[in-house]
Amino acid sequence: MKRALVLNAVSPQIGGVLIRGERGTAKSTAARALAALLPDIEVVADCRFGCAPSRPNEWCDDCRVRHSDGQLKIATRRTPFVDLPVSATEDRVVGTLDIEKAIQTGEKHFDAGVLASANRGLLYVDEVNLLDDHVVDLLLDSAAMGVNVVEREGISFTHPAKFILVGTMNPEEGDIRPQLLDRFAFSAHITGLADTQQRVQIMERRIAFEMDPDGFREQWADSEKQLSDQIYNARKILNKVRYTRRDLISIAGLTSSMNVDGHRADLVILRGAQALAALDGRQYISDQDIVLAAELALPHRIKGRPFQDASVTAYELEEQLQDVQQEMGVGEQGETTEQEMDAESVKKKR
Repeated sequence: MKRALVLNAVSPQIGGVLIRGERGTAKSTAARALAALLPDIEVVADCRFGCAPSRPNEWCDDCRVRHSDGQLKIATRRTPFVDLPVSATEDRVVGTLDIEKAIQTGEKHFDAGVLASANRGLLYVDEVNLLDDHVVDLLLDSAAMGVNVVEREGISFTHPAKFILVGTMNPEEGDIRPQLLDRFAFSAHITGLADTQQRVQIMERRIAFEMDPDGFREQWADSEKQLSDQIYNARKILNKVRYTRRDLISIAGLTSSMNVDGHRADLVILRGAQALAALDGRQYISDQDIVLAAELALPHRIKGRPFQDASVTAYELEEQLQDVQQEMGVGEQGETTEQEMDAESVKKKR
């Protein structure tokens, strides 16, 4: 669970995480704790969407107008954490356009919704299985496209909507449709700990926090700062992380051998592997990165078994990956494969 959350913090493009588990296993606590680890961000001052000054192609309509007037200023703020209530309606999520004002004055007036508040931050949905399917579709579409477009009566307004989507749920209270389940990049299934010492440690830490919240935060401040810095540094080198054709063949062979529908899992595993490498300070991905990313990307996509029986361990995935590589004639890591040699010779001939 922690690995899935941290990797999404490094690379929000991964596509979010769904945490499933029984009652009282700190699912919500973990999701909320991630917000404290996210580094501060630069934003356009006074922009209600928190647009990134360095990415003009992602600016909202307001920032484009202000830029043409030479009024853009830069500010720094905390990464937003937005909690979406289960009762949220479509208008509350995407925002609304004031049609009457537009007709009377000729100006677009947009009342921002949850997606606007969550831009470049973390959007948390507790009991996501109880949320209206249509609203979940809107969230997942926006998370995938990175933009929110609201259209009413021929009038439209566009603003960026890039966020880390974290959903939690208790399967005992109902499941979500497979189509929606697949849209979550990572999934983690959580159960209570059986070890007595670990359970005692949980009680001790909870009591310590209740008695002295400030002292408890101070006790763990250095550890949080270290992880936050690690995430920040990983973000800076993420786009420099390289992968080979061998890596792509390994990922595609792994997902194909496990009868996974579609191609979303392949891309998720690749992005997850890149985030793992960046988190480790490397500029190349390894087989271990692929295995650890697949452990999060595949359980909820394996066909023919209920979720609780679909869990796969890193050891099983490692064996499966080795079998796939042998079957496809993929060499050891660092070696040039026959496929890569053939591709290289074709390039030279051209």
